[in-house]
Amino acid sequence: MKFGTVPTSMLDDIDFKIPAEPLWNKRVLKGTPVRHPRVFSGAAKWARREWLDLLYPAGTRENQYLQEYIKHFNSIELNATRYKIYDETAVRRWGEKARGQDFVFCPKVPQVISHYSSLSNAGERTTEFLDGMLGFGKHLGPIFLQLSEKFGPGRRTQLYDYVAGLPNDLQFFVELRHPDWFEDEAARMELFQTLAKHKVGAVITDTPGRRDCLHMHLTVPKAFIRFVANDLHPTDFTRIDDWTHRLKYWLDKGLKEFYFFLHTKSEKNIPELGIYFADQVKRVCGIEIKKPELIKH
Repeated sequence: MKFGTVPTSMLDDIDFKIPAEPLWNKRVLKGTPVRHPRVFSGAAKWARREWLDLLYPAGTRENQYLQEYIKHFNSIELNATRYKIYDETAVRRWGEKARGQDFVFCPKVPQVISHYSSLSNAGERTTEFLDGMLGFGKHLGPIFLQLSEKFGPGRRTQLYDYVAGLPNDLQFFVELRHPDWFEDEAARMELFQTLAKHKVGAVITDTPGRRDCLHMHLTVPKAFIRFVANDLHPTDFTRIDDWTHRLKYWLDKGLKEFYFFLHTKSEKNIPELGIYFADQVKRVCGIEIKKPELIKH
């Protein structure tokens, strides 16, 4: 993900500290830990040739990448669905690869809906998309709607009407990028109130050049984090440390689910970050999650 990336030379000048906990979150987290919280991590794609002989055995064929990926992560931010509306048959084939595993797919709403429809005439295509996603069965995780940097509060009506029409038996999250959603306090709070009303989550994007998107507001007792790293720069690890401590705080207050998706310029580095994240979650939170196992040479 290129959104909010900056040159390496700028990283030491950025304040990467996670913002203070918003008072708003007391409305969502009730203060009592849930019995079995779930923590997920993953990447955005499984088809990474860079992982051959690193994560996937040498000689792994492309049609085997997904089954190999599932051995190392317990979720995926499914970027493939951004570019095409898949039917239920195709989706079921993906879901069958995860049979017997505690693994979820978190599909992105197709851009024909999120970017090209203005959300005002997207009902039919949304239904078609969601019908296909049901092919995942129990392996379907949250679905997320990523809006463009041009989609500002001036188009709030389209967003709110669209969100109101989504089925309430599926979990949705919305990622917003236009600066005015975060700079205008009235627009920001109206947004969170509307999402909370419809039990839709707000994606938290942690990327170097857009610290405003690190808003830290929860509108449901679940968190969906898109973490943009910098190819194993030292700040990648201190930032993950901060996230695991915030996760521990949220879990103690009643968070039910936490999704942490890793992005970085060189996809080859994602497995190492995944290992570090899983180790820190176990150390800080006492929760063991699946982590990548690198091929030893």
